Amino acid sequence: MTGFRRLTRRSVLGSGGLMVGLLHHSAHARSAPVTLPQVSLATQPATNKVPVRLNVNGRSHDLDLDTRTTLLDALREHLGLTGTKKGCDHGQCGACTVLINGNRRNACLSLAVARDGEQITTIEGLAEGDKLHPVQAAFVQHDAFQCGYCTPGQICSAIGMLSEIERGVPSAASADPAGAPARDDAELRERMSGNICRCAAYPNILAAIRSVESAT
Repeated sequence: MTGFRRLTRRSVLGSGGLMVGLLHHSAHARSAPVTLPQVSLATQPATNKVPVRLNVNGRSHDLDLDTRTTLLDALREHLGLTGTKKGCDHGQCGACTVLINGNRRNACLSLAVARDGEQITTIEGLAEGDKLHPVQAAFVQHDAFQCGYCTPGQICSAIGMLSEIERGVPSAASADPAGAPARDDAELRERMSGNICRCAAYPNILAAIRSVESAT
């Protein structure tokens, strides 16, 4: 073919010097220092903190919090309320469940700034002096815990769940969403399914909740 140069082993080896030179130049270019543009830190915001008032267990706390701080971290790291546990930190285990305006919520999925001025109740705020909340007392009576790590979230969730039943809030297990929620074991298990007990104390947890539910 006209204009076509046939490649041979000799011609390829003969071009080796050129290839080495190109590779050396490429390596040198990669190792050369790169000058980055200078950015003045004075133009950057010093912090992302904003004033937040958290009403927790009947007391008001005025805090300056980073806007990214979760309610869970605010409770544990800023207020010292370590009864609310950090489990998965992804809203999957329920260990951080608290009551916000009477409704159960995962504290790890809620930003503290979004709870400014709302009424928050943690496990530390349930008892009245030495008198335990009925759900707390039932958990003790029925031995509804083993390691106890999930217990604060279980108790807060159970209180919120029983309130939902009283208000007629349906669940995925409700046979008639428009009617009164059932109060059988299947209904209670479904409603508590967001709270995981790695020790598998579920029978005793259910018994404790049943004892409180039947007394109301």
